[in-house]
Amino acid sequence: MRHSRRCVALDNFPFICLNHAVPTKVIAVANQQANATSGLGLEKIEGGSAYRSLLGEGSLADKIQPTPFTNLQIIPSEVDLCGADIELPRLENPLQRATQSLQPILDAQRFDLVLIDCPPSLGVLTLNAFAAADSLIVPLQCEYYALEGISMTTRILGQLRNTGVNPRLELAGVVMTMFDGRTKLSQQVVSEVREHFGQLVFETVIPRTTRLAEAPSFGKPIIHYDKYSAGAAAYEMLAQELAARLKL
Repeated sequence: MRHSRRCVALDNFPFICLNHAVPTKVIAVANQQANATSGLGLEKIEGGSAYRSLLGEGSLADKIQPTPFTNLQIIPSEVDLCGADIELPRLENPLQRATQSLQPILDAQRFDLVLIDCPPSLGVLTLNAFAAADSLIVPLQCEYYALEGISMTTRILGQLRNTGVNPRLELAGVVMTMFDGRTKLSQQVVSEVREHFGQLVFETVIPRTTRLAEAPSFGKPIIHYDKYSAGAAAYEMLAQELAARLKL
């Protein structure tokens, strides 16, 4: 049975910014790239990822780890998740593995929000995230090829709904990222995306900055690495927008 807790699939979102913006109990599920794990300054734990749970071996809830940040916990990633693209298609109901693993966590209602960090590809892990989620947030780089990528994403979203894999999945927003106001291309891409997706596009645009690029290498979210930077301010504003859109 579904309840009011939200499960959101997204890619490379600084979870701590949302957690900092509103007093919400959040759990993040990291993908095989482990950006969410390393970006929070956490070590990878052998056997600590969602991989075995996706295969039906053990409880996903047992993988939940604390973070240094209030109200934010994580199911971290490690290299074994790379095997999911090979192993999951061999199993029964391969697109429902994440849904089945997450359901006990949702039923327990320990968290107000479940965030699934998707890899930047449309492989089996991303499709599992889409199948489990209520909402999808799509980050879009201000580059030409990104327009082709979001077209594929929205097409797959429609297929998952129409085939009954996840009829409740909705596109909750598009985030423009890596914006360089000095280039005409960035401005053109933002304009084209806003024209096509309208109010689904967040007002906040994430700039391309050196500080944003540096923060992960120090194992710190941007608002802790340089809270006065343009990147930190942008993600704070985006988190407020997202919280309002998800009614947190």
